[in-house]
Amino acid sequence: VQLQASGGGLVQAGGSLGFSCALSGRTFRNYLLGWFRQAPGKERDFIASITWSAGTTYYAGSAKGRFTISRDNAKSTVYLQMSSLKPEDTAVYYCAAKLFGRPSTDYRSDEYNYWGQGTLVTVSS
Repeated sequence: VQLQASGGGLVQAGGSLGFSCALSGRTFRNYLLGWFRQAPGKERDFIASITWSAGTTYYAGSAKGRFTISRDNAKSTVYLQMSSLKPEDTAVYYCAAKLFGRPSTDYRSDEYNYWGQGTLVTVSS
C-alpha cells in the first residue's frame, strides 16, 4: 500500500490551501482514510477521516467548518481542503489509511496502518 501526498506550501493567514493523497497498491474499499498534522514539538493530531466506500466523514472539533475531506474513487485520491487558515495551522500534514476503520472512533494516529510522506504547510501572519 502506498500513499503519495502532494500540495501544501506557504500561505498567508486567512487563505486557503488543499492537499491530495494518491492511493495505490490494492483496493481501498474497506479502508478508512484520514488526515493528520504535526506541529513542531507537538504530537500528531487527527484532522478528519472518510470511509472509502460510503464517503462517511468525521472531523476533529478544531477542523469543523474550515477543513473538508473528500475522496474520488475513480482517481483513487483523497483530498483535504483547508480555508481561513491561521498561523497555528502551520504543521506537517499526513494522509493515512486504516483497514476496517470506523470514522467516529478511529482517530488515534497509532491505529492507522499506512502513512504517506508528510507535506509542510506554513501559514504566515
